[in-house]
Amino acid sequence: METLEQTATTAWDSLRSVFTADVYNGKSFADYLTFETLISLASSAIAAGLIILLGVMLAGFLKRRVRKLGENHKSLDNTLFGFLGNIVRYIVLAFTALFVLNTFGVETTSIVAVIGAAGLAIGLALQGTLSNIAAGVMIILFRPLKVGDFVKVNDVMGTVREITLNYTEIADLGNVQVVVPNADVWGNTIKNYSRYPTRRAEWSFGVGYGANLADAEKIIRDTITADERSHADPEPFIQVNNLGASSVDFLVRVWCDSEEYFQYQADMKRKVKEALDNAEIDIPFPTRTLVADKSLTDAMRSSEDSAANTDDGTAHQIAAE
Repeated sequence: METLEQTATTAWDSLRSVFTADVYNGKSFADYLTFETLISLASSAIAAGLIILLGVMLAGFLKRRVRKLGENHKSLDNTLFGFLGNIVRYIVLAFTALFVLNTFGVETTSIVAVIGAAGLAIGLALQGTLSNIAAGVMIILFRPLKVGDFVKVNDVMGTVREITLNYTEIADLGNVQVVVPNADVWGNTIKNYSRYPTRRAEWSFGVGYGANLADAEKIIRDTITADERSHADPEPFIQVNNLGASSVDFLVRVWCDSEEYFQYQADMKRKVKEALDNAEIDIPFPTRTLVADKSLTDAMRSSEDSAANTDDGTAHQIAAE
């Protein structure tokens, strides 16, 4: 019985020491469990909840407003304003967290210092990822390419489908998804075929040396300019550019709309070929003429005659036997 009482007394003393020990700002658990303290904590919790609710609502509202700016003005890039909207949202949420901590009397200065030290350590550990993010920010801000552009990046040619902070998604010519890290996009040469509204198409057409060059040039010019996709300004360039081994080559340069470039270039090759064929203007292909020495030809003939006589003699001998 005495042992049980001693155990209960010891437990009570231990529990009392826990409640009377200093916890925060010289106060113990017992001090915090008073009615006034509980009322204060409850009011702080309610205030924190309201701050969180208002902060989340404000962050979402500002994000949508910033995005709407990009959607409502054609001159502004949707990708850029989508990124700015996310930045505004995160900033508002960060300030909301600081206000919540202040509501409970937490010193935010030390927390900011800890976050800064942790950010340095995380940055060193994630150098590759952060380089992609930094490149993504540069791409979104300076816009060397945007969603829908036809580009060639890092030996990948295709249409840009999505630009994020970490990567750029491109659908290549076979409609295969290609994901390129933003560091590789920003650190390499970018060819944007959609940046300008017009492009210059270029061909080389060859005709035979016996062809009338003036007629050939007129046929090529009439065929090119008859297509409504050909631009008259700048004026098409059609000139003899090269005297090849088997043909006289015309260099043709004509401007067209960028979105029609590839089909236009293929169509013109076929149309010019058919027009030259209809005008009976030869389009030569490389040929090779062999000229043999007369003495070598005579030696080959005599060798053939000797072989034929030998074959005849062998045949008669076999027949006699």
